Amino acid sequence: MAQYAHDRVVPDRSSGLEKKHQVEQMFDHIAGNYDFLNRSMSMGIDKRWRKKAILTLREAAPQKILDVATGTADVAIMASRLLKPEQIKGIDISEGMLDVGRKKVHSAGLSHVIELLKGDSETINFNDHTFDAVTVAFGVRNFQHLEKGLAEIRRVLKPGGKLVVLEFSKPTSPLYKPFYQLYMKTICPLMAHLFSKSSTAYQYLDESIDKFPEGKNFTRVLESVGFRNTTIQKMTFGICSIYCGEK
Repeated sequence: MAQYAHDRVVPDRSSGLEKKHQVEQMFDHIAGNYDFLNRSMSMGIDKRWRKKAILTLREAAPQKILDVATGTADVAIMASRLLKPEQIKGIDISEGMLDVGRKKVHSAGLSHVIELLKGDSETINFNDHTFDAVTVAFGVRNFQHLEKGLAEIRRVLKPGGKLVVLEFSKPTSPLYKPFYQLYMKTICPLMAHLFSKSSTAYQYLDESIDKFPEGKNFTRVLESVGFRNTTIQKMTFGICSIYCGEK
C-alpha cells in the first residue's frame, strides 16, 4: 500500500516509537483537557461540524455504527441522539481518552447503546460486514498507514454501508488563508500551552493537517481501497471537510 506524507508526521521526532504509539501517548497526556481545548479553540463550531457530518447518515438510518478514533465519544453520543441506532461501538488507541468518553456516555444515560473499546484502526476487532455505517472525526490524520486503516473500515462495513469522515482541511482563499495560518501556527499552540502545558500536540495538529491528502486527493485514496460514490463537502471557508464513501 502507498505511503503518504502525513503518515510520517509524528508528535515527537526524537522518539524511537512508531507513530501510533506516539499518538496514543499524546492523547493520554491531553485527555483531561481535550474537550475544553476543542471547544475553546474552535469557539464551539466543532459541534456544528460533527452534527452536519452525522446527519449525512440520517436517510440511511444505520442501526449498527462504528465510530473509529472515537476519543471522548462526542460523535458517538451525538449520533445516538440524532440517529437513534440500536448500537454504537467506539474504538480508540488512547485509554485516557476512552476513560473520559465512558464517563460522558454514562452521564448521558447511553451505556445501553454505546460501548467504547480500545482498538486500532488498522486491526479492527470485528467481523467482516458488521456495521451499517462508520464514522471518523478528526482521526484519519492519526492513522499510521492511511490506506490500511481505510481498507479495514471498508472490511467491517456491510455492502451498501457508508463511511463518513470529518477532517480538517486548509482554506485556499487569499482572504482567509493568512488568518488561518496565524491561528494554527501561533495562537493555537500558545493556547494549548497555557491550558494544557502541551503545545506539542497542537504543533503536531498543524503539521499533520498540512501534510494530509485533502480534497480530491483523499477521495482518490478512498476509491483506491474500494469505496464508491465518494463526495466532499467543505465547511467554514474550507477549514473542515466532510468526506463520504460507500462500500
